[in-house]
Amino acid sequence: MVWLLAVVVACGAACGGAPASGPAVVTVPIASGSATPPPAIVDAPLVAKDDAAWSDAESPVPVTSKDPLTGRRDALVTLVVFSDFQCPYCAKSTVTLKALREAYGPDALRVVWKNHPLPFHKDAHAAAEAAQGVFAASGSEAFWKFHDLAFSHPQELTRANFIRWAVDAGVPDARAYEAGLDDQLWAGKVDADAAIATALGANGTPSFFINGVLLSGAQPFDKFKELVDAELAKAQSLVRGGTTRARVYVAASSENRKNLPAPRDDDDDDAKDDTKTVWKLPAGNAPARGPKTALVTIVEFSDFQCPYCARVAPTIAALEAKYGHDLRVLWRNEPLPFHPRAEPAAELALEARAEKGDAGFWAAHDMLFANQRALDDADLEGYAVKLGLDLARVKSAIATHKYKAQIDDDLELADDFQASGTPHFFINGRRLVGAQPKDKFEKIIDEELVKARALVHAGTAASNVYDAMIKGGKGPPPLERKTVPPAANAPSKGPANAKVTIQEFADFQCPFCARAETIVAEVLKNYGGRVRFVWRNLPLPMHPDAPLAAQAGVEAYKQRGAAAFWKIHDEMLKSPSDLKRPRLDGYAAQLGLDMTKWNAALDHGTHRASVDAETGVANTAGITGTPAFLINGYFLSGAQPYAKFRKVIERALAEAKP
Repeated sequence: MVWLLAVVVACGAACGGAPASGPAVVTVPIASGSATPPPAIVDAPLVAKDDAAWSDAESPVPVTSKDPLTGRRDALVTLVVFSDFQCPYCAKSTVTLKALREAYGPDALRVVWKNHPLPFHKDAHAAAEAAQGVFAASGSEAFWKFHDLAFSHPQELTRANFIRWAVDAGVPDARAYEAGLDDQLWAGKVDADAAIATALGANGTPSFFINGVLLSGAQPFDKFKELVDAELAKAQSLVRGGTTRARVYVAASSENRKNLPAPRDDDDDDAKDDTKTVWKLPAGNAPARGPKTALVTIVEFSDFQCPYCARVAPTIAALEAKYGHDLRVLWRNEPLPFHPRAEPAAELALEARAEKGDAGFWAAHDMLFANQRALDDADLEGYAVKLGLDLARVKSAIATHKYKAQIDDDLELADDFQASGTPHFFINGRRLVGAQPKDKFEKIIDEELVKARALVHAGTAASNVYDAMIKGGKGPPPLERKTVPPAANAPSKGPANAKVTIQEFADFQCPFCARAETIVAEVLKNYGGRVRFVWRNLPLPMHPDAPLAAQAGVEAYKQRGAAAFWKIHDEMLKSPSDLKRPRLDGYAAQLGLDMTKWNAALDHGTHRASVDAETGVANTAGITGTPAFLINGYFLSGAQPYAKFRKVIERALAEAKP
C-alpha cells in the first residue's frame, strides 16, 4: 500500500541499536520524575488552530497541519513521535509524554503524532487509519481522545470499536467515517508517515525526534527532560538571535541533523525519488502483457489488496492502449505484510497463469482489482469459476501456498532493488514510485522510446532492447558484512560442519528476539543439516532483567548441556517481561538442575564475565541491537522476514566451499 511517496515498511524490528543500522525498540521501564521549570518564553505568541494550514515541511523531520498535535504551533521545542497503536512500549510511553506536556506546558513543548504501524502488528495499520480519520473529521482534540481509547484497549482494535471510539471522540458523521474506512481514505497519510520514519532511520517504535534529535524507545522521563532542556536553551538562543518562534523548529532541527552521517545507499529514500538512474532489474519469467519486442518495458511490483495498486491499474491500461506494441508490462508480486489477502489473491492469479498462460493471469489480475474488497477464500473460489479455472487446483494452490517460492523470489527482488512499497515501477529500469498520474509515466516512456529507437536503428534487435537498456544499470547494494571471533563454547543447533553458521546476538528480555524464534525454526526446518545455529548473549542495558537471564542460560548450559539450555531459552523467551529471579529459579527446578550450584552461580555472578565478554565482542563489531544475525559473516539486523534470511543463506551456501 502507498504510495505517492516512497514508502518503506519495516518488516523486521529490533531492540536497541543505532538508528542507521536497524530498528530500535527499547523496553526500559518508565521512571517517574519532576521537571524543572522551563526557561522563560520570549517572542510574541502564534497559535495554530486545526483549520489553519501551516507547514514545517522544510525540516528534516517534516511536520505540517496534516499531523495531529498538542501544544502551540510555535512552541520552542517540537517532539515528533512515530508510534504504533499495537506496540506495548508505545502505550507505556504515553504516560511519559503526558508528564512532559504537563511539566513544560504548550508554550514550550509541542508534541506531533506520526503513524508508524509495524507490519507484524496485524491491527496497527487499521488503527492508524482510523485515528487519522478521526483527525481529518474533527481535529487534534478528537484525535487525542481516540488515541487514548485505542491505547487503553490494545486487544480490542476492531472496526466496530474504531467507529464507537470515533463517535465518542467527537466525529459528527459516523456513516461518512465508516465510508472513509471502507475506501481507505487515510491509508496514504499513514504510509507517508512510515516512509518518513524509515528515511530517518526510525524503523522501530516508539521513536521520538526532539527538535530533530532521535531518542528511541520508551525511555525514562529524565532522558526526555535532558534533551528537552537542552533544546529549549538552544531555541531561546535562536530567538534572541532574531529567529521567529514560528521558524525555530525548522532552524533547530536542521542544525541538529545536518552533521549526521548520510544514510546507507540501500536505505536512501532519495533514491526512490530518482527517475534518472537505470537499475539492472531482470525481466525473468514474470507474467507479461505486451510483446517481447516492445521498446519500453514496465516492471510493476504490486499487491492485489493495495488500493493504490488498483487505482493505478486504469492508468497502466491507458498507457498500453496509447503505446500499443511499443509497451510491455511485467508483473512482480509484492504482497505487503499488513494485507493478509494479498498473498492468497496472488496464488489465484499464478494458478490462472499455470492453467491458461499469461492471458489467464491478466484476466485474474483484472478481476481481482475490480473486486478488491472481496478477497476471502469464498470470493477467490467464485472468481476461479468465472475464469474457467480448475476449482480444486485453485483451492489447493491457496491452501498449500503452492507458489510461495515464486512470490518469495519476487519479494527478494523487490528488496534487492529497494522496491519497498506498492505500486512500484521500473520503466526500462528507471524507478517511478506510487500511483502517479499518466503524464508522469508518459514523460519517462517518451524519453525511453527515443533511446530505444536509436538502438534499433543502430542494429540492436527489438527483442534485445530491454537487456541493452539496462546493461550498464545499477545492481542491488552489497550485503553488509561484519566479523566477530567465534564463540568458544556456545549453545548451538545443527551439525558443527554445516556449510552455513548463523550466529544470533540476542537478549532474553527483547520481545523481537522472541518473535524471531519462529523464523529461526523455519530456517532450521528448511535447511536441515546445511545450517548451524549459534546463540550469543547480548543483554541490552535498557533491559534490567536481561543480564541475569543470560547468566541463567549459561549456567543451565554448563550443568546439562545444549538440551537444557534450549529448554530454558524457550521458556524465557515465552515470557520476556517476567524474568525476575523467582521465575528463573522455577525454570531451573523444572529442568532438574542442581539448585545449590545454580544459586551459587546466580548469587555471585559466576557467569557475568563471560556474558560481558560476549557483549564486548558484539559492540566491537558494531552490533548494538537485538536480535542481530551473522550468516557466514553477512549481517542482518532485527526480526527480519523469512525471505530475507533465505536470500542471505542461499548466497552463503553458494559461496561455501564444497
